[in-house]
Amino acid sequence: MSAPASANMYSKLLPIVLLLTGAQAWMPYERDLYRATGTKRWLPNADKIRGVNLGSQFIIEPWMANDAWNSMGCGGYNDEWQCTQALGQDAANEAFRGHWDTWTTQEDIQQIASLGLNTIRLPVGFWLKEDLVKDDEHYPQGGLEYVDRLVGWARDAGLYVIMDLHGGPGSQFANQQYTGHGVDYPGFYTADNFGRAAEFLYWMADRIHTNANYANVGALQVINEPVHAGQNPSEAAYMIESFYPNAYTSIRNAEDALNVADGDRLHIQFMGNAWGAGDPTSSLPSTGHTLFDDHRYYKWDGSVETTKDGYINAVCNDNREDGIVVGEWSIAVADDVEHNDEFSIRDRPDQVDWYRSFFNAQVQTFERSAGWVFWTWKCNWIGGMDEWRWCYKSAVAAGAIPDDAASAAGNSPC
Repeated sequence: MSAPASANMYSKLLPIVLLLTGAQAWMPYERDLYRATGTKRWLPNADKIRGVNLGSQFIIEPWMANDAWNSMGCGGYNDEWQCTQALGQDAANEAFRGHWDTWTTQEDIQQIASLGLNTIRLPVGFWLKEDLVKDDEHYPQGGLEYVDRLVGWARDAGLYVIMDLHGGPGSQFANQQYTGHGVDYPGFYTADNFGRAAEFLYWMADRIHTNANYANVGALQVINEPVHAGQNPSEAAYMIESFYPNAYTSIRNAEDALNVADGDRLHIQFMGNAWGAGDPTSSLPSTGHTLFDDHRYYKWDGSVETTKDGYINAVCNDNREDGIVVGEWSIAVADDVEHNDEFSIRDRPDQVDWYRSFFNAQVQTFERSAGWVFWTWKCNWIGGMDEWRWCYKSAVAAGAIPDDAASAAGNSPC
């Protein structure tokens, strides 16, 4: 989906405004991430979002955190629901608290800021608001204090935060660990579960505006990766027509109740058209202060020729929607070639240069739009190895990602 003409105009004029005024611009249009000093919802001294996801911090995905998962006593269980049910509530709470306390540290947040990044995207589950969880549902308890602490660290480090409802009530996509509960058919698409999600969003918006630790939380994503219209047409349409406007209104109602000034209002984020769930704006009461998310994994794009030249050419010739934040991506390649001689990284430091070019090319492409958030900051021993193609922190250590994110686009091979 293309941005409104006003957004396109102002995004093009921004460098000129900054040049002429010598100051940070504040432009009151719906895609504005540039906030005058003294307002909360800001992206400091930057014209693009450059960030990392904190995956597996509050919704653990065992495929990318296998050692941590096993150490918690969760080995052999698919997701947080299964582990909590198996361990029992009290033991699960203790195990998850240990993980929340150690997976992402304050030193991690400081390192993220030191690498030229300005944003973190924080995936959380609806069960963070514990009174929304039903008696027959199984999720760990006690995560909120760790969320409060983490966003406070981000505030202190000057990082913009996208708060992401990553796991919705009933699970919004089938057989996915990121929902917190792998299910054969997504159960999110009911009036009851839409209502619970909207209640979560109202509560979170209120917390963002009333808890000082959340001062740098500037965007609230209403649901991560819902069903595709091609696979689940009725569910996708119901979400667009019912949940999206209700989610938008719930967040704005929370802000109205607090008399939040327009310049301090949250950006409300939806998956964009490219995700395939439908036009996210078609039933919204307004598009004021909205953002749109796209997830671009060349690894799973069957149209890409799986050679080094093929990947680079695909990236260089790609065009994402105007105004989009590419909220998830990686430098991983297709399953059937990732371990062959052309792409393997196991004991292959000679491969680093190509993967750095692959990273730089994607950054350049995504920065033609609003910017990017890499998936993910940290992981451990995917497939029994240090799989840095998914892990920003490890990839920087390996030399496959530069230690200044702002420099990447200028070194693109495109």
